[in-house]
Amino acid sequence: MSHDEKASNKSGNRLFDDVLQVNLERRKVLTGGLALAAGSFFFGVSGAAFAAKVGVNAANSPKGALRNQGLIGFAPVMLVDGGGAGPEVSSDYDYDVLIPWGEPLQPGGPSFSHPPNADEQARQIGIGHDGMWFFPIKGSSEHGMLAVNHEFGRNQHVLGKPNPEGLEDVRISQHAHGVSVVEIKKIKGEWLVVSSAAARRIHVNTPVAFSGPAAGHSLLQTPAGNEPMGTVNNCSSGHTPWGTYLTCEENFNGYFGAKGDWSPSESQTRYGFSDHGFGYGWHGYDPRFDLANEGYHNEEHRFGWVLEIDPMDAAQKPVKRTALGRFKHEGIALTIGRDGRVVGYMGDDQRFDYLYKFVSDDDHETMRARGMSPLDHGVLYVARFNDDGTGEWLPLTIDNPALAARFATQAALLIDTRIAADMVGATPMDRPEWTTVAPNGEVYCTLTNNSRRTIADAANPMAANRDGHIIKWRDSEEHTGTTFEWDIFLIAKATHGSEQSFSSPDGIWADPDGRLFIQTDGAQQDGLNNQMLVADTLTGEIRRLFTGVTGCEITGMTVTPDRSTMFINIQHPGGGDATRANFPEAFDGITVPRDATIVLTKKDGGIIGS
Repeated sequence: MSHDEKASNKSGNRLFDDVLQVNLERRKVLTGGLALAAGSFFFGVSGAAFAAKVGVNAANSPKGALRNQGLIGFAPVMLVDGGGAGPEVSSDYDYDVLIPWGEPLQPGGPSFSHPPNADEQARQIGIGHDGMWFFPIKGSSEHGMLAVNHEFGRNQHVLGKPNPEGLEDVRISQHAHGVSVVEIKKIKGEWLVVSSAAARRIHVNTPVAFSGPAAGHSLLQTPAGNEPMGTVNNCSSGHTPWGTYLTCEENFNGYFGAKGDWSPSESQTRYGFSDHGFGYGWHGYDPRFDLANEGYHNEEHRFGWVLEIDPMDAAQKPVKRTALGRFKHEGIALTIGRDGRVVGYMGDDQRFDYLYKFVSDDDHETMRARGMSPLDHGVLYVARFNDDGTGEWLPLTIDNPALAARFATQAALLIDTRIAADMVGATPMDRPEWTTVAPNGEVYCTLTNNSRRTIADAANPMAANRDGHIIKWRDSEEHTGTTFEWDIFLIAKATHGSEQSFSSPDGIWADPDGRLFIQTDGAQQDGLNNQMLVADTLTGEIRRLFTGVTGCEITGMTVTPDRSTMFINIQHPGGGDATRANFPEAFDGITVPRDATIVLTKKDGGIIGS
């Protein structure tokens, strides 16, 4: 999401730019402006030589016949074809459109109209499709629950006007945000929505619970005594080993404003609150979002969390897991670390903010058998990157005397996670977004861009970093240690003018074979629309699989268990402007563009990305 790129980090902590330049100069790994791990293929280095050069772990290497030919075999979308009205997909693939904004959550539900009314929108697919995950029913690759985030929809797009004119308009907007959990099934070769007792919408006015260290704390209570409700600006996501969905609240500050006199606190300033927000105008009619309304003091502390949802049981109240910290969560990538502990990697998506890691206290199966959530009991860390290619995970606990002097309780610390991270000296990053854990244990994170970067030379070709980069690291002790070794996977700027061209990496996912799927959100070079590419982490090869619609973002990805079907999302086609895009199609004469899920399949029925 690009409309909140202001920096609110005034800590003065050493910038990642400084650390990166020293590290890259030390290793002398840049040639002609492309970083270590994905660069050499541009200069004719063979796959074997490339692997030797960068030390690719054998666990990430392709097996059998693929060892000689690499992991990627599809015909790419060429540069010349990727900038039209779109979408475009590899000639070896097909795509279909599923669940566009406004489709009924259940067959027979209210059909799309524009603008919707609040009651109908609460029973329809939301707008701003983003992170998602497919939860198979009985292990099927043709039947399951699809949980989809709805990040944002501007008033002009949703309401057909720039500002709400009453509470009904605000409710329409609120109900367009949140999460959809919908049951889908492949019937006669086509994916369809089917009736479901588990399907539901979770939006700004859905009751939620808090759990973990901050649950029940006074900073999560309001003088009005109103029940905790809602989730908003749901960006990327994650999923747990026990089959639940994790949705992440990112730019929540933009939905608050102030009708009267209001002076921001230190906490509100650090999280970017203002008297006007992003222009949604909710605070004008819904007192929960009015920062000047004393009755709803602390309401803003109820947002900025990771929310756990059971996709198979609509009766279960969604739970905000406070041990994971409060910041602008882009997403969370969970893996199993040493001794069966759950480890989650998270980015805080704002210029000069941080990378985090959570490690549960014990084996996740043991904890659940004892009736404890592994996401409620553990340690939250923030990353510091060192010049020599090493790094440290700094614990955010009041066992640190400096933090204990600032925060009375661990709960208060977690509610102001950003301030605690500032204090321990974490490394400010260039908009940390999605994270993913590769099969060889390496962790990747996309850093979308940062136009404030100014240093450029032969060793650091990221002047203003308009195009972003991807880093990777390997933790000690099977993800649970407090140190790591880091490296640059690639710098997007160096791809311009080539068939591998892309900018602003955002979504990222490593499949079980070691392919890295990369999605983009931001202005692309070379006349391209936003896109999805596939990188072979052994050879460094990148091919473009899909390009989107004019003005859209490509985001979200999940696959069926057999990996023969992938779901991705087209968000805000045409930027929500019908004069720029009419995707997916006119509906009864309505030409408003509609965010939607794309179903990708390979024509030969093979694994997606191969």
